[in-house]
Amino acid sequence: MVAKDLSPREIVAELDRHIVGQSAAKRAVATALRNRWRRQRVTGDLRDEILPKNIILIGPTGVGKTEIARRLARLADAPFVKVEASKFTEVGYVGRDVDSMVRDLVEAAVKLVKEEEMGKLRARARAAAEDRVLQALGVAGDREKGRARLQAGTLDDDDVEIEVAERAVPPVPVVAGPGMEEMAHGLQEMFQQMGQGSLGSIFGGARKRRRRAKVREALDLLTEEEAARMVDMERVVREAVDRAENHGIIFIDEIDKIASRESAAGPDVSRGGVQRDLLPIVEGSNVSTKYGMVRTDHVLFIAAGAFHVAKVSDLIPELQGRFPVRVELEPLTRADLSRILREPSSSLTRQYAALLATEGVEVTFPDDGVEEIARIAEEVNERTENIGARRLHTVMERLLDEISFDADRMRGSRIAVDARYVRERLDGIARDEDLSRYIL
Repeated sequence: MVAKDLSPREIVAELDRHIVGQSAAKRAVATALRNRWRRQRVTGDLRDEILPKNIILIGPTGVGKTEIARRLARLADAPFVKVEASKFTEVGYVGRDVDSMVRDLVEAAVKLVKEEEMGKLRARARAAAEDRVLQALGVAGDREKGRARLQAGTLDDDDVEIEVAERAVPPVPVVAGPGMEEMAHGLQEMFQQMGQGSLGSIFGGARKRRRRAKVREALDLLTEEEAARMVDMERVVREAVDRAENHGIIFIDEIDKIASRESAAGPDVSRGGVQRDLLPIVEGSNVSTKYGMVRTDHVLFIAAGAFHVAKVSDLIPELQGRFPVRVELEPLTRADLSRILREPSSSLTRQYAALLATEGVEVTFPDDGVEEIARIAEEVNERTENIGARRLHTVMERLLDEISFDADRMRGSRIAVDARYVRERLDGIARDEDLSRYIL
């Protein structure tokens, strides 16, 4: 089923494959995504009046806030950028301009659409690449016989000299201060365009270079080059800008770090300024990019923060009003941590098993071992800082440290990481609060 046709229940089911729990957050983002599909089917002037209902995800670190937004964007083939609110600063101070998040979104959209277009042209590009390789090999006579040999792979290990486009030197870097990013983009583009002409060797424009490679590698290089050449970049840019405006998702993390509190003083006074600068972007405005003006009215903004000290009500009222959907994510329990190790298709246990299998070491994780890892992770989270599922990474690294280091000498070994194995390597560290604080 095409992602854009998924119902909210089906979207939640897809997210469940990668993220454990947090059903309320999944329901909220699934509804927001489906509302975009619904809006595209509204006719007349009313379509432009229907604005996305932006979301604030409230919860401690490591409970899945970023992953939910990232997986949602991937599911919808939507342009996606993640930014940290704490990296921005009020206009007039040194730091990133809030408009840069929109420029990053458009760049992500252009990259996404270009890759899609290149994928559609892959067959034609492959045929053109085969012609260039056959010409470089000096195949005479029946060209189709030579093509059949190429496609059969019988020529893969032959050497061939090809001509490929390559940048002579890196492009000239252009550094700009706050509010000057667009000028920097313009200067960068000018240098690159100059590089296409006689000054290419100075400014780093594309030029041709001959290189030797195996036929297999040459085909891949030339296929990419031919596909990029066939792409209509004007159409790509038009489609990318439209997709960024109507389907883009901007994830603003650490928004609680810019929440102004009445007692704020000193360095904190600029927090309100960042919120005021952020407000027009979230409300809907025109932002200048290297691809033209981009409207943000229908971009979906998903903000997230722990809100341990500051509260959502500490944000300026106007910004609060632009995030009508608020969802509190639940802290992870031992059962959740156990499921995270077992259920997702890219779970940590599967990742480590696959990594060590490349060395010929078979590592398995019986249920009792998984439960013990989850128990230790939960205990360390409770006694020290609660970093959610990220604690599993530190625990697993420590647990498998010896195997990972000596795997090249253990080819053919089979190791079951059961409860006893876990306790032998971690119990002492986990019980010692000082040790666990620094090691786990």
